[in-house]
Amino acid sequence: MMNRGLEEERKMYVGVDCGTQSTKVVVVDVEGETILGEARRPHHLIEGDNGRREQQPSEWLDAFRGAFQEAVTNAGIDSRAIRAIGVSGQQHGMVALDAYGEPVHPAKLWCDTETAVANTALVERLGGEAGCLDKLGLVLQTGYTASKVAWLRDVQPDAYRRIDSLLLPHDYLNFWLTGECVAEAGDASGTGYFDTRTRRWRDDVFAEIAPELDAERVLPRLIESYEPAGVVRPGLARELGLSDEVLVASGGGDNMLGAIGTGNIAPGLVTLSLGTSGTVCAYSREPVRAESAMVANFCASHGGWLPLICTMNVTSATTLVRELFGLDLAAFGERIDNAPIGAEGVTILPFFNGERVPALPHASASFLGLTSVNTTQANLCRAVVESATFGMRYGLELLGDLAKGASQIRLIGGGAKSPVWRQMVADITGTQVICPEITDAAALGAALQAAWCHQRGATSLEALCKRLVHLDEGSLANPEPMRVEAYQEIYTRYRQALAARHEIPA
Repeated sequence: MMNRGLEEERKMYVGVDCGTQSTKVVVVDVEGETILGEARRPHHLIEGDNGRREQQPSEWLDAFRGAFQEAVTNAGIDSRAIRAIGVSGQQHGMVALDAYGEPVHPAKLWCDTETAVANTALVERLGGEAGCLDKLGLVLQTGYTASKVAWLRDVQPDAYRRIDSLLLPHDYLNFWLTGECVAEAGDASGTGYFDTRTRRWRDDVFAEIAPELDAERVLPRLIESYEPAGVVRPGLARELGLSDEVLVASGGGDNMLGAIGTGNIAPGLVTLSLGTSGTVCAYSREPVRAESAMVANFCASHGGWLPLICTMNVTSATTLVRELFGLDLAAFGERIDNAPIGAEGVTILPFFNGERVPALPHASASFLGLTSVNTTQANLCRAVVESATFGMRYGLELLGDLAKGASQIRLIGGGAKSPVWRQMVADITGTQVICPEITDAAALGAALQAAWCHQRGATSLEALCKRLVHLDEGSLANPEPMRVEAYQEIYTRYRQALAARHEIPA
């Protein structure tokens, strides 16, 4: 146990990331420039063949409690040394609460495609892609919160009528912690009723989605990313062993706080996440109007903007194939390594959950090019990883000049822990790849934002990132020219398959 005087001198900060698969908690010592403890607890996913993907918000609270206590124990500190908490959350999820603060329906998640028809109708009512861009600075996508609210109105009218507030997952955890209903621009960007250029709710757009609901009443109050959401409620503070007046930072979406956790807070870098989904983002000082509607002009959770693309099938796809063969991660990596580049002609379009980029919400997975010779475990394992990575390159290309000028890709997420996958990303993109020492970067980003909020005026976010975002030099992967050339041919094959199967231009 740390000496009490030293604890009081060193201010501890907690970062929480409520993701699709689990809640992660890290305890950070800013002065010591180190992460003292971390822990996680899993979530259960409610799935349906119609694209339903939901979770019970109560599971997030249970996971928070368990992971928090374990992380503090692992850190070896007295929890009263904690000064502030930051929360990252999976984006786009709909948490609709009644007047008592209880969910009226399970939270519909970012990967839910049950609302695709509702999204198409909303886009049309808003004037198509041009109308969406004019009103929101981006084009509504299936998975954004807007279509979930419209779906609830049409399919669950009794639950819809009970709505008293509409929150995102990280907003809900902030509400549980503080009792305050607030939101910040980064996560709000993915709702579909927020103007990403002016950083304001669009009440007129919300009225198209939910005409019976009063936006002023049900939407959370907007705060700046450097402002606190509030302080931890006294009863909960006692339960968690916290001192009085522990700040809760504004928090943000997992992509925004993942960017902070990789030090991607200025132009010149790309953050690429190999998580359940895949995301690619690059910082911009100005709002971006991209050529493709699939590029989301999201705000950053530290000021500025974070143009981003999201694919829906990365480790979710590779895990399906791995578990199909009953392989653990080590054996799966061996199979990938034992297959040649291009998997002897096997191509997978890994759209097990539909897809957002390209926009194919109703798509299913396709296994192409199989013969009696190349249908092996090794080839299928390698093909699903290659194809998931090709999807990321497809998205990277959509970012245009923001990505072309990047000197380095900061790789995070579960897939980033695989050396063979890191090299594959470098070779497929033709760009140097390196991981932060903490590849679950959203939780670290949340802790850094919490420290920034607590120490506002005394230090900058840039200084905090410099002190805490450490790169793992052992993870460095440089593109090898021969493999870059080989992958260009295989990527062309993937694009041709995409064009033939889904009429996406090659």
